[in-house]
Amino acid sequence: MSIIDPSKGKGETLNPENWGKDYADYLFRYALVRLRDRQGAEDVVQETFLAALKGKDQFKGLSSERTWLVGILKHKMMDYFRKPSRELPVSGLITSEDPPEEFFDLNGKWQVKPSSWGDSPMDALEKKEFWKTFEACMSVLPGRLAQIFALREFEGLKNEEICNLFNVSTTNLNVMLFRSRMRLARCLETNWFGKKAKGE
Repeated sequence: MSIIDPSKGKGETLNPENWGKDYADYLFRYALVRLRDRQGAEDVVQETFLAALKGKDQFKGLSSERTWLVGILKHKMMDYFRKPSRELPVSGLITSEDPPEEFFDLNGKWQVKPSSWGDSPMDALEKKEFWKTFEACMSVLPGRLAQIFALREFEGLKNEEICNLFNVSTTNLNVMLFRSRMRLARCLETNWFGKKAKGE
């Protein structure tokens, strides 16, 4: 049964009985990329649907049903990150892997110049294959690095907010973001841009 609010105008409806069919897969993938925890992603999607049902009267019709659900999902993911049982000690987040010398010389210049990423990075970003490769690269990032990277780059959280969520210092956050970016760059160079340069 669709819920229609006459004040919202023609076509603005919520259709809760179809949420699972229409949005569950999308919301699950969205959460999984950011949480990197299958069970956690399933949980936050379920919590999203429950919160949406409880708060359906707050839907103002200013956005699509999916956008509204994603907004709720983002709040549920923040709750997930805040749970103390999910926090790891900082020592588990930062390792001695990927020293800067691996990427840069003593003068701070790239040791090996990255391959050309094409005429327009936006062309590559729009391709479905690129996102599959990107998700695969995100999935091999260790520990909370992928979560922190996603919150910073996808969700646009400020460094201070992320530091508070994960109880880390600004210095540690910057190290984790640096490591995430370098690992993603190396993975994308190997699995996407390098293959494109070779014509694969």
